[in-house]
Amino acid sequence: MNKTEFIEKYAVARQNTNSAKWDGLKSQFGQDDLLPLWVADTEFKAPQAVIDAMQARISHGAFGYSFAPDSYYHAYINWQKERYGIEVHQEWMRLGPGVVNALATLVQTLTQENDAVMVLQPVYYPFMNVIENNHRKLVVSELQVDDQANYSFNYQDIETKIKENHVKLLILCSPHNPVGRVWDEAELEQLLALCQANQVWVISDEIHHDLIVGDKPFVSALSIADGRYRDIMVMVDAPSKTFNLAALNNCHVVIPNPQLRDHFDQQVAKEVLPAGSLLGHVAGQAAYEKGAEWLDNMLAVIKDNFDYVKDQLTQVFPEIKVSPLQGTYLMWVDLSALVVPEDIEVFMKQKAKLAVDFGDWFGQGGQGHIRINLATTPANIEKAVRALIVALQDWQK
Repeated sequence: MNKTEFIEKYAVARQNTNSAKWDGLKSQFGQDDLLPLWVADTEFKAPQAVIDAMQARISHGAFGYSFAPDSYYHAYINWQKERYGIEVHQEWMRLGPGVVNALATLVQTLTQENDAVMVLQPVYYPFMNVIENNHRKLVVSELQVDDQANYSFNYQDIETKIKENHVKLLILCSPHNPVGRVWDEAELEQLLALCQANQVWVISDEIHHDLIVGDKPFVSALSIADGRYRDIMVMVDAPSKTFNLAALNNCHVVIPNPQLRDHFDQQVAKEVLPAGSLLGHVAGQAAYEKGAEWLDNMLAVIKDNFDYVKDQLTQVFPEIKVSPLQGTYLMWVDLSALVVPEDIEVFMKQKAKLAVDFGDWFGQGGQGHIRINLATTPANIEKAVRALIVALQDWQK
């Protein structure tokens, strides 16, 4: 199967399916005449092997209480080992209904009310919600950005704020949403060493780690320095972003530290949380066992979409800054040279007629930016780019 065959087989219209991205426009944006490029899911059906496995399980007809079989864990562990060289053991793993839900439970496990928790902005906005809704103190370190829109850690700022605020926990996004960075081993080791020296727990959210579209390979925080930092960290991920399975409510919480696992289990018992879902386990196992070709084709579509948007926009408007896309299917675009940050939302909704994630959702450092979801058809991307260019041209008059 090549990229064209993939699009023909798997692209699907999602209107009138109770899709948050498509059918939830009115509630989120106040109007429903927009082309949606916001929520981080895709316009592609799950791999055929996933659909077949789910249909086979559904045909049984009984959906009583269930648990994830050993074969599920084996499929995930083999996927991690074969594609990325990541060591995971079944006893390290806990399953849950979703990564954001897991983050909330981990914040409760690792910190007390009013403890300081750090994020590196601009970053996925539920991080901030989870911290503040659980009555923790939000501490922000801004990522550094250069003239080419490349982002990096500001280690001095991170260390200073950790010490000043007595930070107990850092939530890391790796690969980083929304700026598209895949952190390399040296960057991660310096960050983890800093946290270890200051007795800071680390949650590494690696939900986008299968979505590598650049040349830089993914390195898990679990693997840094042969696992030297495993005792201070938890890794969370899921098959949801990779294979478009978000509605099936299934995620992984990987905790190498046995004492920390015990504390996590105690917190889960207090909250009476489900360990994923029956169909989530069926779908995830099939995806990890048979979804590699599907994923490789989707990544090819995403890369082509990124190259098209970047080339078209910057040819007409060289002032636009586009961050290099190393990982995720989310494009980070700085429009501030053409549209003042205060006008971005009105411009995108009223002029371009596009529903995107607005940069200020991700923190102060995101002002003037938009996040574009590239995991859609080339036809949608071409339509969106034409609309954006025309709107920008009119805006400049």
